[in-house]
Amino acid sequence: MTASSQPPADQQQARPLHTGFATAEDGVSLHWTAIGSGPPMLCCNGVGVGTFFWRYLERRFSSSHTVILWDYRGHGRSQRGLDPSTADMSVARHARDLGHVIDHLRGLGFYSEPAVVVGHSMGCQVALELRNQRPEEVAALVLALGTAGRALDTFFDWSGSPRLFRTVHDLIFSLGASANLIVRPLLLSPMAFPTATALRLVDPHYTRQRDLTPYMAHLATLDLRLFIENVCRLNDHDAWPTLPTLDRPLLVIAAENDKFTPMWCSRKIVHQTPGAELLVLADASHAALIEQPETINHRIARFLRERLGRDT
Repeated sequence: MTASSQPPADQQQARPLHTGFATAEDGVSLHWTAIGSGPPMLCCNGVGVGTFFWRYLERRFSSSHTVILWDYRGHGRSQRGLDPSTADMSVARHARDLGHVIDHLRGLGFYSEPAVVVGHSMGCQVALELRNQRPEEVAALVLALGTAGRALDTFFDWSGSPRLFRTVHDLIFSLGASANLIVRPLLLSPMAFPTATALRLVDPHYTRQRDLTPYMAHLATLDLRLFIENVCRLNDHDAWPTLPTLDRPLLVIAAENDKFTPMWCSRKIVHQTPGAELLVLADASHAALIEQPETINHRIARFLRERLGRDT
């Protein structure tokens, strides 16, 4: 499909904004947005997350880069209504979908050189898989709050997580579509944000409710079966063996209080990847992109300046 244009939503200086759809080889439509101009910066979401978590990064870097946001199949504005029993929600599939987005954007003139690929949570695995599938497309990597593979093995730093998620997967599929009717009211409840902060899943001091509410609202729109299938498929992907030969500038961002990805995973990535750099965020959680955006953006800008010679 062709791209459409629209004015920026915020009050920043007007920057080019284009949006449209690419099509995967199996016919699934994939939504994308390109903001700004300059070398591409590709952002890969976490599972269950839309592009809203990138709002602060986009505002910072769209003056010097073409910031590209996109939605996984079954997420955001990409094609919904996929059959949960047959849909491929693997990391490898998402990386192939991103390849289709890249090809589409190249045809439109928005992608003309290798990108800085930024991943959050599951997006870290997608970014590493893109480097494996299409190394020529990747100039550098920024991996935030994620691991290099088999994410359920380290979820909550508990060895029983893969077994628990498989049990939950089977239960949700046994309930069918009715599982959505149970979970959606909880996600949309006024108690959702206070519960998340009380459990320290997000930082209660840094997280703004207006930044987290879109996540809850988006998650409530997903087919829970597709979501849990996607989560379980994270453990099929393993890029750990590729790290010693990654051969790209790499910045890893970790959070002290990340319940989902323990900080030792980030340290392990840096230890196994020659030349990799590490930023540790004090008191931050798995939602650090919206908790401490200024610190993250400052460190990414320094990384781009020192490793790629880019003035941001």
